[in-house]
Amino acid sequence: MQQVQHGNQVGFSTRLIASKLNRALLALLALLLSSMSAGLSAQAQAQTQPAGGNWPNKPVRLIVPFGSGGPDSLARILSAQLAQQTGQPWLVENRAGANGILGAELVAKSAPDGYTLMVTSSGFVISPAMYKKLPFDTEKDFTPVTSLVSLGGVFLVVNASVPVQNLAELIALAKKPGNKLAYGSPGIGNTLHLAGEVFNQRAGTSLLHVPYKGAGLAAAAVLGGEIPMMFSTPPAVMNQIRAGKLRALAYSKATRHPVAPDVPTTAEAGLGSYQFDGGWFAMFGPANMPADLLGRVYNEVRSAMVNPSTRERIAALGVEPVANPPAEFRREVSNNIREFAEIARAAGIQPE
Repeated sequence: MQQVQHGNQVGFSTRLIASKLNRALLALLALLLSSMSAGLSAQAQAQTQPAGGNWPNKPVRLIVPFGSGGPDSLARILSAQLAQQTGQPWLVENRAGANGILGAELVAKSAPDGYTLMVTSSGFVISPAMYKKLPFDTEKDFTPVTSLVSLGGVFLVVNASVPVQNLAELIALAKKPGNKLAYGSPGIGNTLHLAGEVFNQRAGTSLLHVPYKGAGLAAAAVLGGEIPMMFSTPPAVMNQIRAGKLRALAYSKATRHPVAPDVPTTAEAGLGSYQFDGGWFAMFGPANMPADLLGRVYNEVRSAMVNPSTRERIAALGVEPVANPPAEFRREVSNNIREFAEIARAAGIQPE
């Protein structure tokens, strides 16, 4: 009798343990299914969430492929306003070297997530005509965001010690036997290098080219007497022209610059055959940026550009705000590449 009772107790205990194990296993299974469901739901939500929906949620890098001055001045104005708008830092990084090629290559190799963008000059679209080989395809490896500003023409400026008061005297000095006048630019193949070579062709001079790592450095070299002159878009030299520290001999458009109305046009100065467009400063991202993200980036940049305080600071650079839509700017880039290639060919410049 005792043996039967003991057997019943053992059987009851076994059934009790099994029941508890089953409940534990069922609870664990329910937990696993719940976790899998949550994971699938999060994955589905991530797949349907627009790429630009929560951008930016961390700092944005704004690569400037030159030193101080030029695009750098504009990038720093914009970064302050964009940080205020988005609540995230916009960090300007100067990656100077090889006429902007090094910085552009960094951007081309970055993820198209909106966190690495570039502010550069129109020298970017001249490079294909000036170099036999580039580490990227200017059209295929980048996403044009917008043309930020139009630069108008270029100023021909000289150090105050250069013994000329006008363009005709400069050309006469440059043509004197044994004279080796040199001009600076932000780099080989840059817009301002091309401006100097076109001038040589039209004026019949042989000015020597001295490349620097940015328009600001070239302007500082003229100011310090290291080189006598340069061709420059307004941002790098406007303050020095106003202060009388650099002498502007001519401006390369059909009408005078509104911020420097005392400076004659090249036509007024006696060289009507020299008309040169200084191009633009613009923003690019890596190739394959999703359309919704591109739209978000553009909208933020456009909002910054129309901000009254920002517009006032940009106007002080002597440039005109543009902020055209990405599709329109993409067409402009394609056209510019071909137009500048023709200008370089006509000027007799051979790719290096």
